[in-house]
Amino acid sequence: MGRGTTADVNSGRPVLSLTGGLALSLAALAFGAVMIGPFALSPGQTVMALLGQGDAKASIVVWNIRVPRVAAALLVGAALAAAGASYQALFRNPLVSPDILGVSAGAGLGAVAGIFLSLPVAAIQASAFVGGMAAVGFVTLVASMVRNTDRTLTLVLIGVVIGALAGAATSLLKVMADPYDQLPAITFWLLGSLAAITTEDILPALPMVLIGLVPLALLRWRINVLSLGDEEARALGIEVGRTRFLVIAAATLITASVTALAGVVGWVGLVIPHIARMLVGPGFGRLLPVSVLIGAGYLLIVDTLARTIAQVEVPLGILTAVIGAPFFVWLLARGRRGWS
Repeated sequence: MGRGTTADVNSGRPVLSLTGGLALSLAALAFGAVMIGPFALSPGQTVMALLGQGDAKASIVVWNIRVPRVAAALLVGAALAAAGASYQALFRNPLVSPDILGVSAGAGLGAVAGIFLSLPVAAIQASAFVGGMAAVGFVTLVASMVRNTDRTLTLVLIGVVIGALAGAATSLLKVMADPYDQLPAITFWLLGSLAAITTEDILPALPMVLIGLVPLALLRWRINVLSLGDEEARALGIEVGRTRFLVIAAATLITASVTALAGVVGWVGLVIPHIARMLVGPGFGRLLPVSVLIGAGYLLIVDTLARTIAQVEVPLGILTAVIGAPFFVWLLARGRRGWS
């Protein structure tokens, strides 16, 4: 008994060391991101501004512009990575991403409809959230009506169909939108951006993400069992349908919340969980926190590049696609089959 306990503790130490190292690296990245920008700050100026002292202009830049944007990048990256890890574990497929059930397309349609109707920013974010949740709700409803087919495959196929329909509706609204006012706003939002983000924008999304992360953490061992297959999970006493619904609902809540905040940011939920899995394996208890930390750091780096590499800000979706697409090709080229 004692040996088993000691082995478990020792096997967990490398993961704890990795997690601690990632957390420290993330803090350093966040501090560096606050320093970088058109109004460059030295480390001393940044520390003084964070403490509310020193130059007034530096304090305004740090607290009104840099800190909210850095916090938003951390939140969005962490949330999309967590959702991606959950979907990939649930569907036992490392090539699955958070938009597999149409949540990104639904949120995009909701936001585009809000922009088309000239709603205020808060209402646009709310409509994006409602659109994402409605898309997945509709996918789940239709899937429940289909009998005698594989449940997972049915959810994925219906998600693809709903995503395509939402994309078509979005394209229709783009055609009907004012080309001088609404269309540029729609296009920029669909490409993803954290420009002009404020603390007030982050506050509604933060509790939603936390609410979604809690059940994922609590169900971590059940998610591990689900990755073995439905028959094995039932044999071990897992309520497959209920657990799958809870995981999908939590991951969808997370994805819809941050999509409403930042727009459609692709590839994060596909790339980051796979990198985390290569570091710590498929065990969800280890995979989730590592994915969250790497995802937060990854999107923070991408957002810092987006606002510094050119005079005009580059949309997040473009940069994440430039990085994610080659990784996806490499992943396919490896030719690994099955879930591991």
